[in-house]
Order: sequence, then structure tokens, then C-alpha cells
Amino acid sequence: MDEVLQSVFTWIGHNWWVAFVALGVVGTIGRRWELSARRRHQRRLEVLHAKAELKAAQAAARGKAVPAASLPAFTAPTATAGTPEAPARETQATQLERLFATHDAVTARWLEYELDVAKIIAFPAMSDGRQPLTAAFLRAKRVADGLRPASAKAKLTKEQLAEYRNAVADFEVAFDVAERDARRLRDSGFTEVERKRLDTAKKLLTVAIDEAATPAERQLAYRRVREELDGLISISDEAIEVLENKVMLELGPKASAAGEDAAAPAQPAASAPAPEPEPLRAPGRPSTTPPAPPAQWPVPARGNGDAPGRVVHPKPPR
Repeated sequence: MDEVLQSVFTWIGHNWWVAFVALGVVGTIGRRWELSARRRHQRRLEVLHAKAELKAAQAAARGKAVPAASLPAFTAPTATAGTPEAPARETQATQLERLFATHDAVTARWLEYELDVAKIIAFPAMSDGRQPLTAAFLRAKRVADGLRPASAKAKLTKEQLAEYRNAVADFEVAFDVAERDARRLRDSGFTEVERKRLDTAKKLLTVAIDEAATPAERQLAYRRVREELDGLISISDEAIEVLENKVMLELGPKASAAGEDAAAPAQPAASAPAPEPEPLRAPGRPSTTPPAPPAQWPVPARGNGDAPGRVVHPKPPR
């Protein structure tokens, strides 16, 4: 055994330059892997664009309006370019409003993954900019946001309108691709220990937002969720704020209502004067304090000349 090891070390000593060759080979393989991943992503986008183009062509053949989000993102002539009467049916403002609606809908879908901690834990790839498809979506979002006009009344040239339309289509397709990939990956990129921490965070999150739990239980579960996710998933400040609003119990209206109910029966007793204490007297001697006269209530007047409903207080005896 020692002779084998000695021979191996001797060979390494004489052929140390092989390590540099191995590093070059590994680097080349890594670069080729990255390029192949990019090509796969590009092919996937092209397939989705082709499907959208086919759908638009079928809709145009049936004489129906083509949704703006279904238009292909390529600037080359497509099937919809042969129908010049289609854009003439609607004004530029109508097209922009439709594009704005699609743009806002995709942004709202993306914000569900950015602000919902439960979705962030379930699909961490949607919040990880290191994922190629997520990074492509974020780039498409930046382009679409940058090309978006200030309002639907803005005056754009045909080239600017087509550029924004293509950017919105790229934005929607890139989000669909990234979402499907994130749902496929889930937590496969984590180790076994990290997956256990994510499962623990999921269970604690249900307790933190459970209205049936006590405030102490919810606060403790919230702190433990933050501890379990620390170092695993980066959560934005906006998502933390949304989670904290869910964790906080809305005790303000309930507490005030309970306080009013508790103070209502005690109000008459508080307004009544406290009885004066009776002076001390020796046992067997009668009390020298005269008894209090009975309370006299106002009596409605019944005599002539008095207004109906007038209250007359009887005069005290002299």
C-alpha cells in the first residue's frame, strides 16, 4: 500500500502541470454548460413566441381581435403583419390601455411571489436573481418598465408602440417560463438540512398568521420564522412588512368595544352620590340622626292655565 501511494505521489511530482490542464478543462466545461443553458432558455422563448404567433394568426383568421399580450416579440414580419386593417380598428390609446392592463397583470402576479412569504418559501427560485430564467424575467421587466409611456394619451410613433408591445410580450412570456421553472424546482437546490429548515419555517408561518393563536404564540412563531429563513432566502423589506401586518392582532376596535361595555353599567353608580357614614353610637342607645324624608318626584300639572306636560315641583312645608 505504501509503495502504491509513493508511486502516485512520485507521478504527481513529475506531472504537476496536469493540474493546470485539468483546471482549464473544468473551466471550459463550465462555460459550455452556461452557454447551453442560455441556448435552452432562448429556444424555450422561441417556442413560446411561436405558439403566441400561431394563436394570433388563428384569431386573426377568425376575424377576432388579437390580445396585445399574445403578439410575438420579434420585430421581423409575422403572421399578424399581413392584416393592416387590424390596427386601424382601434386607436393608439386603446392599444396602450390594453398593453397597460397586461403589463399590470403580470406585475401583480410577480408581486404575489415577492410579498407573500409563504410563496417565497414554497418557490424560492422566483426570488433568486441567480437563476437564469428569473434573471431573464427581471431584465424583461426592466425593459418593459422603461418603455412604458406615462399614460394612454401619450403620442407614440409606430416604432415606439411596436417596441413597447414587444417588450410587454417578452415580459409576459419570460414570467411564464420563470414561474413554471420555479414550480418545477421548488426547494431542490437546497441541502437536506436546509429543506428541513424550510419545512419548519412553513409550519411556524401557519401559526404566526393563525387568528386562533394567542398574541404571544404568534410573535414567537414569527421570530422563529425569521431565524429559520436567515441565510437561506432573502426576503424583501416589503414582504416583511406584509407579514408583520398579518401577525399583529387587531385588538384596537375589540378592546375599545369591550371597554365601553364594561363602563356602561358602572356609569349610573358613579354618578350617584355616596351615602354619608352613620356616626358611631353606643350599643343600646337609639340613633339621634333623624330619618331621611322620602324622595319627592315631580308631578305633572293638571290645573287650568298650565301648559300640557308642564312639571310642577311641590313646595316644601314651612
